[in-house]
Amino acid sequence: MRYLRKRLEDVKVVAYSPQQEGKVFFGAWVEIENDEGETMKFRIVGYDEIYGRNDYISIDSPMARALLKKEEGDEVVVHTPTGEATWYVNSISYGQ
Repeated sequence: MRYLRKRLEDVKVVAYSPQQEGKVFFGAWVEIENDEGETMKFRIVGYDEIYGRNDYISIDSPMARALLKKEEGDEVVVHTPTGEATWYVNSISYGQ
């Protein structure tokens, strides 16, 4: 409980800005697709928000870092421990 109280003191609400429209930033829901037609949809959130959610990824992850500031239709190369993976941004939204 002590950890939670300390985290609450550090919480900062990130407001949506119209300049984010059409680009990937913190809080975005992003759908991506690879050359094999596999798709994934997830939300980019803080590292302490991902637990218990399969559809959230940490802003600190290689995928999120590669996606930041990308737009729909952009190609994204993600550097992973097993090599590079190429994905394409299908959609970006800031609602549910």
